[in-house]
Amino acid sequence: MSAAPRQKLPIGIQTFSDIREGGYYYVDKTPAIHRLVEAGKYYFLSRPRRFGKSLLLDTLRCLFEGREALFEGLYIHDKWDWQVRHPVIRLSFA
Repeated sequence: MSAAPRQKLPIGIQTFSDIREGGYYYVDKTPAIHRLVEAGKYYFLSRPRRFGKSLLLDTLRCLFEGREALFEGLYIHDKWDWQVRHPVIRLSFA
């Protein structure tokens, strides 16, 4: 009996594309992102340090840039209009 190869844990990785392309474990948070985009207007992300804020924002960036290949197999893939691309401005205070 052979065991399936284990995926790597994305420790310290804050970019959505690196996680999806690198074969890391990823918990699909796109249902929550879809609700945020469809229902809301403005949001303030106040979560503790090391709680995934940067990864969430990078996921939103990839979504609005229309990087469809990264979202294959995820909840939002067939619910998003991939023909429409939105301008993204990202400021980093790191």
